[in-house]
Amino acid sequence: MASIEISSTQQTSNEQMQKSTDKNTVFPCSECGKSFNRQDSLLRHQRIHTGEKPYHCLECGKSFNHQSNFHQHQRIHTGEKPYHCPDCGRSFNHRTDLNTHRRIHTGEKPYHCQDCGKSFSRQNQLSIHRRIHTGVKPYYCSYCEKTFTTQSNLKTHLLVHTGEKPYHCPECGESFNHRTDLNTHRRIHTGEKAYQCSDCGKSFTNGSNLKTHQRIHTGEKPYHCPECGSSFNLQTTLTKHQRIHTGEKPYPCPDCGKSFRRQNTLQQHQRIHTGEKPYHCPECGSSFNLQTTLTKHQRIHTGEKPYHCPDCEKSFKQLITLQRHQRIHTGEKPHYCSECEKNFRHSSTFKRHKCTKSRNQSRF
Repeated sequence: MASIEISSTQQTSNEQMQKSTDKNTVFPCSECGKSFNRQDSLLRHQRIHTGEKPYHCLECGKSFNHQSNFHQHQRIHTGEKPYHCPDCGRSFNHRTDLNTHRRIHTGEKPYHCQDCGKSFSRQNQLSIHRRIHTGVKPYYCSYCEKTFTTQSNLKTHLLVHTGEKPYHCPECGESFNHRTDLNTHRRIHTGEKAYQCSDCGKSFTNGSNLKTHQRIHTGEKPYHCPECGSSFNLQTTLTKHQRIHTGEKPYPCPDCGKSFRRQNTLQQHQRIHTGEKPYHCPECGSSFNLQTTLTKHQRIHTGEKPYHCPDCEKSFKQLITLQRHQRIHTGEKPHYCSECEKNFRHSSTFKRHKCTKSRNQSRF
């Protein structure tokens, strides 16, 4: 166990110290004028001015000006944690730490922000929070000069510059620069899906995926296009949509140079060059380069016709076939010949018409 060594100065002071029997006796500090009703309290206070630290730890050499502080320090070496939480059994080496911990169970938040009214269970949490209002960012990155409100945020940011990934997955060895990312990743191995949707019961490995999923039920679309006002439930979907307005096509084909707005569209296109047809029909073995093409093909075997005409109740295997059919009811003829000003219901009829016109003109 750690030992205590008291200096000879302290021993002499203790021998000389006499407790006052007169309640009206006052002991003033000659340095700062503060007064005490006990001489031993004055002596302890004066160590602030003298810098005296008479209590020495023989384990590590550290010194203290109060015996109570020394006793608390000794628990680092002994491992003693005498303060126990009656709610969960957790132990602490300081009473103040126990009192702070118990607020988890009681819900007490005694520290209030005067600016917004938000409450906190710890004083340091309030101090950090108030930087939102004051704008103070005392932690500075020496690489890029970016500043942060908390030291932990700075440490996390520094990993961007150092490339350090200190959190390693014991299952597969993959490394991460955030502990939360590691915890989320490990659910791949454990199969744990701790975040459950209260509407449909579907579970997710992380809270952000659950939040995104819940927009299906709420209909929330928080991402708005400034060009046309369209709304989307995902930031990535908005980004893809905006390329319609900007004309940006950031995914070029390395074989023919054609560019695409979406990466998955590029991947589908590349199958033209590679000849890859990864989607196979289990009925006849035919292969296709798109999942949608396979789905349409399988209706040959199943006889399914999921697209119904609301006017005559006729059904079709493909949506485009239904759309062409509906022109019978609407009278729409979208294909226009600029030479003879005739309109046609189907593109195939329009193309045949143009060929006839061209042949007639070539005779003269």
